[in-house]
Amino acid sequence: MTTARIGGLPFWELRFDATGDPDQAAVTALLKGARACGVTDLVLLAHGWNNDRQLAGPAYEAFFGLLAAQARQAGPWAESIGLAGVHWPARRWPDEPVPDFAPAGPVPGPGPAPATLPGSGAVTVSPTPSGAPRPAGLDDATLRALRSTFPTGAPAVDRMAQLLLTRPTPARVDAFAAELRQFAVVVAGGFDDGETAAAHDDPAGPPLPGMLDGDPAQVYGRFLDGLRRCGTPLGDAQSSGAAGLGDPLRGIWHGAKEALRQLTYWQMKNRAGVIGRAGLGPVLAQLPGAVPGVRIHLVGHSFGARLVSFAAAAAAAPAPVRSVTLLQGALSRFAFAPTLPFAPGRSGALAAMPSGVAGPVTVCYSTNDSALGVFYPLASLAAGDDAAALPSLGRRWGALGFHGASAAGAPGTTVAAAGRRDAYQFRHGRIINVDATGVVRRGGPPSGAHSDVLQPELSWLVLLGGGLV
Repeated sequence: MTTARIGGLPFWELRFDATGDPDQAAVTALLKGARACGVTDLVLLAHGWNNDRQLAGPAYEAFFGLLAAQARQAGPWAESIGLAGVHWPARRWPDEPVPDFAPAGPVPGPGPAPATLPGSGAVTVSPTPSGAPRPAGLDDATLRALRSTFPTGAPAVDRMAQLLLTRPTPARVDAFAAELRQFAVVVAGGFDDGETAAAHDDPAGPPLPGMLDGDPAQVYGRFLDGLRRCGTPLGDAQSSGAAGLGDPLRGIWHGAKEALRQLTYWQMKNRAGVIGRAGLGPVLAQLPGAVPGVRIHLVGHSFGARLVSFAAAAAAAPAPVRSVTLLQGALSRFAFAPTLPFAPGRSGALAAMPSGVAGPVTVCYSTNDSALGVFYPLASLAAGDDAAALPSLGRRWGALGFHGASAAGAPGTTVAAAGRRDAYQFRHGRIINVDATGVVRRGGPPSGAHSDVLQPELSWLVLLGGGLV
């Protein structure tokens, strides 16, 4: 069978279901193909909330196109690099901005620049095309996406969709909250990053977000205000303040819909950890036997950052993971903390992972990421927290891709131009925080620049961290 290629380098796909079970034919193709192609270094990328090849495929082509062009400019040893993309069942809501894979000219890198390779352009994220106000209800495409991604939660989704079409009353808001909790319970899975403290958390079971413990009207009002802060067009719910004159629940369905969105993302975050630990980790452990001497370089975006992190932790002993690069990671900023500052007797779930990596763990973050800077902490807040103090609460409930790795002894620096070889001080088995705000900066509401990661500075960072250039 002919091996696919991106930028002249061999490329394989790995596919996993929601429980981490792999497509065995794809695993076999990778193991045999990497050996046959003489791969010495395998760069593996896991997407975030794109769950089909229609969206994840072009992202892999764009990022790997940049990386391949830069590596091949650096020297002939790049010909032994292999590429792999992970496909797993995560779901972007259809009303989210879609990255525009437009060519951006020659790829920056050392030496003379060759002609631009297909798929090697930088990516910008287009805002909502028309700027038209977003409806509070769920459109047909979103309903189909949610039903297929969370089949056990489909009945609750349908009931919430019906409520969003009605005039909000206190009783209906409470009914929506009951359905939201039911949905959370039936689709729950996975494990947290060591940061949850919700009153209903069962130590023996999967975690649930703290927002389920709060007063529904207050919780949905928080999300409504978050949408406004991000500039999301909401029509007559646009004005500030959660309540309107004579109508204290005006616009509340927008906040309720956003709470549902964030709950589905929370569950996909949990799912990513399961797939990393139970699916990708064991596959990585097979690589040394099939491809002697191979070095593994893991890259993850958004929830994919959580996936590859738990895969690296699961495969640390048998698999030679040489580097890990996390782009806008949708996991706790304290995931790598040896001691949690708010719970001294506990550590982050990934505290031991960096020491099992032969090279650096690079954490890229951007303060232009409103998905992680605004909505991630809102979903995590414990009952009784004051959302008006969001900046301080972000220090407790914040995301890796907005703050960087915290309480983990990680030095920080700013992202450098592609082609610079002396910009970073990498240390084996240690974390480095890289502020990528200057390049991860484009995107429309409500997610901001969360998906603006297909940039030459970041692909170059992967190469440097892995010792590939």
